[in-house]
Amino acid sequence: MTIAWWQILLLTLYAGYQILDELQINSSAGSAVFAGLISGLVMGDLKTGLYIGGMMQLTILGVGTFGGASIIDANSGTILATAFAVSVGMDPKQAMAAIAVPVAALMIQTDILGRFANTYFAHKIDKDVENFEYKKIERHFLMGAISWSLSRMLPVFLALAFGGGLVSKVVGYLNGDLKWLGDGLSVAGAVLPAVGFAILLRYLPVKKHFAYLILGFVITALLTTLFGNIQLLGTSVAGLDKTLVANFNSMPMLAIALIGLALAYISYKRSDADAPKAPQQPQVNNNSEGEIEDDEL
Repeated sequence: MTIAWWQILLLTLYAGYQILDELQINSSAGSAVFAGLISGLVMGDLKTGLYIGGMMQLTILGVGTFGGASIIDANSGTILATAFAVSVGMDPKQAMAAIAVPVAALMIQTDILGRFANTYFAHKIDKDVENFEYKKIERHFLMGAISWSLSRMLPVFLALAFGGGLVSKVVGYLNGDLKWLGDGLSVAGAVLPAVGFAILLRYLPVKKHFAYLILGFVITALLTTLFGNIQLLGTSVAGLDKTLVANFNSMPMLAIALIGLALAYISYKRSDADAPKAPQQPQVNNNSEGEIEDDEL
């Protein structure tokens, strides 16, 4: 399957939009999961897009931008990994490790170039402020979005338009002469989300709330095993009795998320109760009817 011109166009336009959404709009459309959703829809394989996007989201779970620092561009990596995984039939885990992560790391350089180019418009705005030219301030502010968008659009377009043949050859080698390397990349792609969790735990107050961490892990493991066994038992029974119409589903991730939310809420309420309270201000009697106070007797 080749990538059609309209797919390249849509993915390129989204690549330029997602960075603006991340910086200004903040509608969550500039996240790796959303990038996987859009890429999967455009390429006609929503499952692969969500899988790669979710894996990339977990990988960068504990990575944050502090000040003006540039971080890996997980969104662009997700777009290219999804597009090539669907077009050349690449294993999603392999695409995650061989395309998504390296591309996300390389895009740091284009992010820096975008920042440098954007300073031109920033200096223009400084002069506009000094001259009280408000219309030009708005114009140069909007023009500043061009450098940000191009820093993502150009690499994604060039990779999609001219990189398909190279990716096909690489996939052929990974599944042929270098199968051992391809299998290793698949394993690495599956392990990468654990790195994101490790980074996140590094910055969270784990020592203070270690009991909640153990409790959440044990509850999740027990309920997942329990519901998994129930689903397996139901499938086996349904195979023996054709009249059985009951559905035995595995434990949804929403239930696990609600358990974590409940534990987080309990912890928050406890910390809020232990926080020192502000001293109350003495009440002032504003009664103007001339009542005699005790100190006036």
